[in-house]
Amino acid sequence: MRQIDLSEITRAVKELSIEANTIANCDLRDALKYSVKKEVSPVGKAILNQLLKNQDIAKSTKLPICQDTGFTVVFLEIGMDVSFTGGTVQEAVDQGVREGYTEGFLRKSIIRDPLTSPVNTKDNTPSIVHIDLVPGDNVQITLMPKGGGSENMSRIKMMKPSDGVSGVRDFILETVSLAGGNPCPPIIVGVGVGGTFDYVAYLAKKSLLRKIGERNIDPEIALLEKKWLENVNKLGIGPGGLGGKITALDLFVEVFPRHIATFPVAVNIQCNAARVKTRII
Repeated sequence: MRQIDLSEITRAVKELSIEANTIANCDLRDALKYSVKKEVSPVGKAILNQLLKNQDIAKSTKLPICQDTGFTVVFLEIGMDVSFTGGTVQEAVDQGVREGYTEGFLRKSIIRDPLTSPVNTKDNTPSIVHIDLVPGDNVQITLMPKGGGSENMSRIKMMKPSDGVSGVRDFILETVSLAGGNPCPPIIVGVGVGGTFDYVAYLAKKSLLRKIGERNIDPEIALLEKKWLENVNKLGIGPGGLGGKITALDLFVEVFPRHIATFPVAVNIQCNAARVKTRII
């Protein structure tokens, strides 16, 4: 059994909080560069080039890629041969967020008690932590700052089983169409299908952890991802919502078994910043 002091989790989360908000991943930059070549709209091309320039400035100056530094969502894969010392996992993650957002001069956006006392917590905590137990003695930490603009455009629907695959496609297109330019396109579309009302939303969000171009391991679902991405880009929303071919950089689908009487579908939209960083302890 491997023992890990939770101060290691705190330190990693602190560093990931700053990195995720200031340094764009290579897969995102490559997708934006490729999109510049594909985009036919001069305005769209200019927006895509500006996004790349913005990422360069953010990295060199250690300033946020976007002023909305998000609700900090953390996915932990914890090996079953790991034991922790020094507190609780939630406390360790929150402390890392607290230190990272303070020392990194990142905007604090979390409001405590939204119904009774909507006051800013002033340190971007609490974070949302998802935990999976996996074989081994390592801990994988994946941090996603999720901005409010894209999150606002996300939707869930308890469909009828008879709606079928075409119903899922139509719901995705309706959601992206209603979102328009609000989530700062080009977007990434995360889709969850199956499970329960709460779990399908988790599936949609977790799908956004994939690298751009990383297809579902099921070849039939992978084909649907490609087809639905094409459908989304035919909507013509384009970069910045000002028209063009590149509305979305990618579309991911995650599925889970469902009840015979239900057909849950969730669409979680990610903005062009698509901030995700991972570390293994």
